[in-house]
Amino acid sequence: MATPYCDHHIASFLSQYALGKSPLDMALGGYFKAHKSLGSHDRKIIGDAVYGMVRWKTLLDYLCPIATPLERYRFYKNLDNSILSNPSIPEAARLGVTEFLFERLVRDFGRAAARRLCQTLNTSAPTTVRANLLKTTREHLMALWSEHEASPCPQAPHGIRFPKRLPLFSFPEFKQGLFEVQDEGSQIVSSLVAAGPGDAVLDFCSGSGGKTLAIAPGMEGRGQIYLHDIRAPVLLEAKKRLKRAGVQNAQFLEPGHKQLSRLKKKCDWVLIDVPCSGTGTLRRNPDQKWNLDAAMLQRLTEEQKKIAKEAIAYLKPGGRLVYATCSILAEENQAQVDALLDALPLVLDRPPLALLPEEGGMDGFFAAVFRDCP
Repeated sequence: MATPYCDHHIASFLSQYALGKSPLDMALGGYFKAHKSLGSHDRKIIGDAVYGMVRWKTLLDYLCPIATPLERYRFYKNLDNSILSNPSIPEAARLGVTEFLFERLVRDFGRAAARRLCQTLNTSAPTTVRANLLKTTREHLMALWSEHEASPCPQAPHGIRFPKRLPLFSFPEFKQGLFEVQDEGSQIVSSLVAAGPGDAVLDFCSGSGGKTLAIAPGMEGRGQIYLHDIRAPVLLEAKKRLKRAGVQNAQFLEPGHKQLSRLKKKCDWVLIDVPCSGTGTLRRNPDQKWNLDAAMLQRLTEEQKKIAKEAIAYLKPGGRLVYATCSILAEENQAQVDALLDALPLVLDRPPLALLPEEGGMDGFFAAVFRDCP
């Protein structure tokens, strides 16, 4: 239950957040670091309230546009079905999305499915991890975590789901590299890169290495995984993660690295987890809803095409390229598949994978596996 003490911090954070540009998770983490007197119970109350209010920003903007943060929070606590079903309120606002995003979802999925998606995206995402097969098994971890009501993911063979948030990064098993936090959908996408011992794999937009960590066990320490990203800080984080996980057959390539030119036409697998709208993961990043517009989507789709054209140069004859997004929008997914097939010497290896967000389940992802066609 919220207290005046928590109410004060909720209002204080929202006032500061409105003035900044940091992503919500980073801003909230920074606030908690600056207020170390807050206990775990209070942090949970504050975090749940803040995320809830950001999810329902369009509705709160419509209902109380000039209210103070504290007044908005009190209004938010009293939201009920009578408000959410009031036909006098614009439908997009009642669904907690912008008109732009709602129109895109209606276009791609139809109105009824778009409503269900918006409702799902306004729920909390589950906590999901992947057992690191270089060091352990899912069964071993589940036995260790029986007190936490851990359950196996229904589709990802190495995934484990928890019914509530836990301080996973403080678990000794995390520090030992026995698992990584990774959504079930992301695990399924990672499995499409079916690299085996001796293969050369290029993770071309690697970020901090989440999918590389899932790919590596299948290679059994043989062959090489190359992680490339234009952002040096995320490659540094990837180095730490791979070291903790016990991955030893990896190299990290910043832009301009001499190894990149040597990899041209040499890779069995090239993964391009391209920058995207993130519409499949809005439960975890609700603030991204408010940044998405036509101009941003146009910029992203152009960047996706550019990255794919760069990445294909590294594919060996007969090799496979995996195009992946955490978007559910057709123009970033199937439309891009069609464009790549038209523009590049590629054929589809299999039908594309399209995962939609599930309440209590995985996030939304898309992936297509292409084969080089000389």
